[in-house]
Amino acid sequence: MDGTDPRRAVEAVWRIESARLIAGLARRVGDLGLAEELAQDALVAALETWPRTGVPERPGAWLMTTAGRRAIDRFRREERFRAKCAELAREFESGLRGDDGTAAFARAEERADGADPYQDDLLRLIFVSCHPVLPRAGRVALTLRLLGGLSTAEIARAFLVPEATVAQRIVRAKRTLARRGVPFAVPREEGELRERLGSVLEVVYLVFNEGYAATAGDDWVRPALCEDAVRLGRVLAGLLPAEGEVLGLLALMELQAARVPARVAASGVAVRLDIQDRSLWDPLLLRRGLEGVERAVAAGGGPGAALGAYTLQAAIAACHVSGETDWDAVAGLYARLAAVAPSPVVELNRAVAVGRSRGAAEGLELVEKLVAGGELEEYHLLWSVRGDLRQRLGLPAADDFSRALTLATNEAERRLLAGRLHAARTHRPPP
Repeated sequence: MDGTDPRRAVEAVWRIESARLIAGLARRVGDLGLAEELAQDALVAALETWPRTGVPERPGAWLMTTAGRRAIDRFRREERFRAKCAELAREFESGLRGDDGTAAFARAEERADGADPYQDDLLRLIFVSCHPVLPRAGRVALTLRLLGGLSTAEIARAFLVPEATVAQRIVRAKRTLARRGVPFAVPREEGELRERLGSVLEVVYLVFNEGYAATAGDDWVRPALCEDAVRLGRVLAGLLPAEGEVLGLLALMELQAARVPARVAASGVAVRLDIQDRSLWDPLLLRRGLEGVERAVAAGGGPGAALGAYTLQAAIAACHVSGETDWDAVAGLYARLAAVAPSPVVELNRAVAVGRSRGAAEGLELVEKLVAGGELEEYHLLWSVRGDLRQRLGLPAADDFSRALTLATNEAERRLLAGRLHAARTHRPPP
C-alpha cells in the first residue's frame, strides 16, 4: 500500500477487516464485547502507528496480531491469567516473531482453508449478532457495527435516530447476549439453524430496505446502506453457497440495487418503476442478479419446486428488469409467495400485479378486501394503490391519494404522492 494516506488507509482497512477481526477474536476469547474492545484497541494503535511507520503490507494481519497482544496483556493483568493465558498464548504468541505478525495470521488462515463452513469465524459472528433473543433494532445495530464496520454515528445517520439511541441498542444487545449465555457458534440442530438463518436474512434485508426505500427523511434512497447489505449478502453467500434462500436474497438485493440510480429524479421526486429511465440501471448488478436468481432457483430444487420467499421475490424482481414486465408471471409468483409467506403486504403487491395482468377491476377487488380487513389501515401504500386502481377505472381517487400523503413519512415519496393527488383533483393524467 505504498503511497496510501495512512489515516484513509486505516478507515478502508477497518471497513474491510473489522468483521473478520472481531470474529476471530471472539472465537479466541469467548466474549463478543471483549473482542470488540480489543479490535478497537488495535484500530487506535493503527491510527497512532501507521502515520509514522506506513501501512504494513498485510494490514489485517497487523491488526489481528496487535489485538492478540492486547488480549494477552489484559489476561495477564487479571486473575484469569492461568486459565486463559496458555490458551491465548498458543493462538497468538507462537507467531509473534515477525514485526507485522504475518506468520501467525497466515497459520490462522491455513487452519481456516478447507474447513467446514460452519467453523468459519465470520459465520459464527453473523449468527450471534442476529440472534433471535435480541430485539430487531438491536440485531440491526449490532450487525452493522460488527459486520458492516459502521460507527455508531454512521448507523444513527442512516436510520435517522440519535447516536445515543444506537449506542444504547448496541450495549444492550451485547449485554443480552452475555446474560443469556449465547455461545459463539453456529447452531447444529436443523430446526434451530433454519430459525436462526431466517433471523440473519431478515436483518440483512431490513438494512437493505431502509436504504432502498427509506421510511423517513428527505432522501428516498440511501445507496450506502444498500451497498452494506449487499456486501453482507455476499459474505453469507460465500459462507453458505448451497443455501437457496441466501442466494435468493443476494440476487433480490442486487436486482433492486441496480435500479437505485433511477429511483429519484433530479428534482428529488421519487420515480415509479414503470416510468424509470432504464439506461440508468446498473448493468453489472443486473447481470449478477439475474445469474443469482438462476442459482437460487436451482439450489431450491428447480422452477417447479416449493421455493423460499426470498427466491420468489428475486424471481419477481427479475421479471421487472427483463424487458417488458410479464405481469401474468408476476401475479403467479405473488400467488406462490402468498402461500409461502402470507401477509397483507404480499396480498397488496399481488393486487397490483393482478390489476396489471387481468385489469384494474380485479386488482381493486383484492384491495377492497384488504381495506375491509383493516390490517393495513395506516400503511400509505394501501391507499396509493387503491387510488391508482380507482383512477384507472375512472373513479374518484383524490381521497385515497390524500390519505396516502398524510400517512407517508418520506419527503421524496410525499412529493410523488402530492403530484398524484393534484392530478386526481384536476382530472389530469397521473405524473
